Amino acid sequence: MVWNASQAMPFQSRLGIGRQMADSMHAVRRLLLLTVVVLIVPVATCLAAGNDTSAQRRAMVETIQSIQADRPIEAGGSIDQAVLQALRTVPRHEFVPEKLKDQAYANKPLPIGYGQTISQPYIVALMTDLLELRPDEVVFELGTGSGYQAAVLSCLASEVHTMEIVPELAETARQRLKRLGFNNVNVLHGDAYFGLKSKAPFDAIVVTAAAGHIPPPLVRQLKPGGRMVIPVGHPFMTQQLTLVSKDSQGSVSTRHLLPVSFVPLTGQH
Repeated sequence: MVWNASQAMPFQSRLGIGRQMADSMHAVRRLLLLTVVVLIVPVATCLAAGNDTSAQRRAMVETIQSIQADRPIEAGGSIDQAVLQALRTVPRHEFVPEKLKDQAYANKPLPIGYGQTISQPYIVALMTDLLELRPDEVVFELGTGSGYQAAVLSCLASEVHTMEIVPELAETARQRLKRLGFNNVNVLHGDAYFGLKSKAPFDAIVVTAAAGHIPPPLVRQLKPGGRMVIPVGHPFMTQQLTLVSKDSQGSVSTRHLLPVSFVPLTGQH
């Protein structure tokens, strides 16, 4: 090939195009970097929770798996690995009173004050698994408590909106979740029986207090194809953990899974 000097582009023009190309490549690189950051934020937030009790968390998950092996029907065979990884990651001891931290990873509920409890790890795992969450989904939780269930959900979903009726618990949970870096959790104070219309509909709803019936406002705020897990029954008696499913046409079905014992739902409903 013969190069013709008369066809050569002036130096200044070539320099200007080169700068434009460099600027364009730089902009593309920044866009790709921002895209990666956005995609990994929920995971990074979850991983930032700390590893000082990682051995205890692993042992807790092994206990959950052992229980599930004897009761496979409750979670449709086994609890999803993503759920188990969330439980391995979230520092449960940060969500219990100081005097109970040595029991944080035992498979039992613990009191957190104001007549409320943090559910046992197996129940947290099972209820989370039944929601079948995807990373782009939005969840509503009735009953924040200490914030532990919301923290686990935040590792699996895009957004978690959680409402607590006890103002002191709501504020403590808000501060705790913020301090630990669970930035995709929105903590509100109020009567969650009525849900959160401003953020509805939800892909999934979890109720962490026993209700005498399934709240109609929550059913209405559940998306078609959505799932809700709720303990149903009378206060201070054995209740039934219930899975509520809404199909693509909006029809609702329920399935009782196992007997449980939760603190009662309170409020003005």
